Amino acid sequence: MGVVNVTPDSFSDGGHFYSVTSAVAHARQLIEEGADLIDIGGESTRPGAAEVTVEEERRRVLPVLEALSDVNVPISVDTRKPALMREAVAAGASMINDIEALQSAESVEVVAGSAVAVCLMHKRGTPANMQIAPRYDNAVTEVAKFLEERVAAACAAGVARDRLLVDPGFGFGKTLQHNLQLLRGLAAIAPHGVALLAGLSRKSMLGQITGRAENRRVFGSVAAALIAAQHGAHILRVHDVAATRDALEVLQAVRANSA
Repeated sequence: MGVVNVTPDSFSDGGHFYSVTSAVAHARQLIEEGADLIDIGGESTRPGAAEVTVEEERRRVLPVLEALSDVNVPISVDTRKPALMREAVAAGASMINDIEALQSAESVEVVAGSAVAVCLMHKRGTPANMQIAPRYDNAVTEVAKFLEERVAAACAAGVARDRLLVDPGFGFGKTLQHNLQLLRGLAAIAPHGVALLAGLSRKSMLGQITGRAENRRVFGSVAAALIAAQHGAHILRVHDVAATRDALEVLQAVRANSA
């Protein structure tokens, strides 16, 4: 999953693809590099970020989605706003990526009344406060329990289980140690029959480990993606598609040769 942030303030590439033209060009470049799907976001949810209005998020996202109607890969829209979810589905989005895990009744209604896939993410708190001393007794079991509950709620609302994905939410209300525990325990997190998405690309946990700035974390991001793939992730949400694709091809070759 290639990331396209149509924002002025995303943590790693805010402002780089803020115009429709640059965002569309970037999405097409990621597809050329091997992205199997594209995730368009119009609101930064980095730690400390302020919420944007639905009008502004709509202005950022929908023209990019519409301009990519001719591409041969699915397009996901990363939003927590039901109104934009509804509009994105109408405009051709194949997936909704919701950091609130459909906890809004209106969001559930939008997804249940459509045929799109949806990713349910775990987080603690809001982007404004989620990194203020997060605590868990056991991060893996608590995240797994939350995601199982959200999957059950979505299914009860009429969303078919095969349309659901889950995301443990690396960096969303977690310390470095929590993130590492979740990465090691990925195989225990996804409910049965539900695909697992992992988004570790360029995140602060990699900066804490390597000491490198956001735009210099490609090697750490690729390493984290490979570890996630080895521990059960089905989809990797990344900024550096070509590098990640190459690394995955080597991993797949090794697996095929050992079979």
